[in-house]
Amino acid sequence: MEEKTSNRRFISLKLKWAFGTAVGSLIIFFIVAMAMFSSFTQSLFNQERDLLNQGMTNISRQLGRINQPLTKKNISNVIDPDDGQVAVGSQYQRPIIQELSDGHLIVNIYDRKHQPILSTGKSITKPTFTNQRRVRMMRGAAHKVIVGQQPIYSQRGHRRIGYLQVENKLNVYYRNYNQLRIVVILAMCLVVLASGLLGYFLSLLFLRPLGEIHDTVKVISKDPTKNVRVPVPNHNDELAELTTMFNEMLDRMQRYIDQQSQFVSDVSHELRTPIAIIQGHLDMLERWGKDDPEVLNDSIKASLIETKRMKNLVQEMLDLSRAEQVDINFRNQRTVVNDVVHQVFNNFKMLYPDFHFTLDDDLDEPITANIYRDHLEQVLVILCDNAVKYSTERKEVHISLSRGMNTVEIGIQDFGEGIPATDIDKVFDRFYRVDKARSRKKGGNGLGLSIAKRLIEGYHGSITLESSLGAGSLFRIILPIVEDPEAL
Repeated sequence: MEEKTSNRRFISLKLKWAFGTAVGSLIIFFIVAMAMFSSFTQSLFNQERDLLNQGMTNISRQLGRINQPLTKKNISNVIDPDDGQVAVGSQYQRPIIQELSDGHLIVNIYDRKHQPILSTGKSITKPTFTNQRRVRMMRGAAHKVIVGQQPIYSQRGHRRIGYLQVENKLNVYYRNYNQLRIVVILAMCLVVLASGLLGYFLSLLFLRPLGEIHDTVKVISKDPTKNVRVPVPNHNDELAELTTMFNEMLDRMQRYIDQQSQFVSDVSHELRTPIAIIQGHLDMLERWGKDDPEVLNDSIKASLIETKRMKNLVQEMLDLSRAEQVDINFRNQRTVVNDVVHQVFNNFKMLYPDFHFTLDDDLDEPITANIYRDHLEQVLVILCDNAVKYSTERKEVHISLSRGMNTVEIGIQDFGEGIPATDIDKVFDRFYRVDKARSRKKGGNGLGLSIAKRLIEGYHGSITLESSLGAGSLFRIILPIVEDPEAL
């Protein structure tokens, strides 16, 4: 699959943008230009057609005044009453009527026997004689022409006295048509070129963050530990948001890498000591200690203690890895928070009778949260166990349960050693101990609070700490409430 992807030809997004802009502009311009071109050319054509119709009407009206069969002589009298001369041939070089002196109209007049009497130019089409007025398009030598044909009737008696055929060569129309078509084509080419260039330069401007993201990804892919980030654009748009989100993702990834490196380093350090202790005892036993019952007994006890410590460490590491996946594996779990808090409270009262445990429950009804019951119990046990572990003088632990607007809050307070302000933000880190020597004596691995934090945050809750050195600590757990668990 990767080979197929790498073998594909790379086409820059800038070129695609420029091509898309050019094609889109071409389509829009083509539609608009064709609509305007069709409208304009149709208007020109209608003008030419109206001119022919008007000419036919005027000529037939003038010739209808003759009231006798048409001849060259009586037509001449109508055309030029002051000059009785008329052109002898079939061609008549002057316009028939002064108001119809348009040179691109060809007028042909025929008598009743279909013989030509007068013509203003060489006929383009063969004459046809009809009893009704007819205007149609016909093929000419170079292009189509408009041909109008009709009989001529006398104004008195309404007798047919001849025939009229008027042809519009449409030379002006086609000349304007071709000129306009050339202008449209040139304008279309200019629009495509201008829009393509504009699209390309706009893509260079607007897609610059994508190019910087691309370069950053290439650097990160070669060296994931490199601390490079994408410059955030000044303009506030989707690309600026994408750049910000990408940088945040790189920051999280860098934190994960750092945490992973720290995790491996801490695990190696934590396991090194018990392994060295066990190896030391085994070496001693192998050399001479196995013959001394007292040394043998002490070495076995010490090795069992370190083995148990390693077992707890491995178990806590597994718990931590599972805690980071609760949103996937336990997203639909529901738990009545009141029951779990009361259960943990009663268990610790029984386990530590020398401690004074108090529970302030302000809830009037059962409250359900979106969390797996065993996970909530595990978090409460971790916090209560820490409270007991670090309360050396004042052996007292307070547990509170209350409700917010849409949340339930659990508080666990001790009055023990407390935590310095500089260490409060670090206590949830893996393997972190405020006092490593004293914590080791108490049997902790520094993973409990880290597990608790990831479990609670996995269910979209939060866990916070307030502490003062020598005055104790207060852990607060806040979880969103499920209002109607039966409906889910």
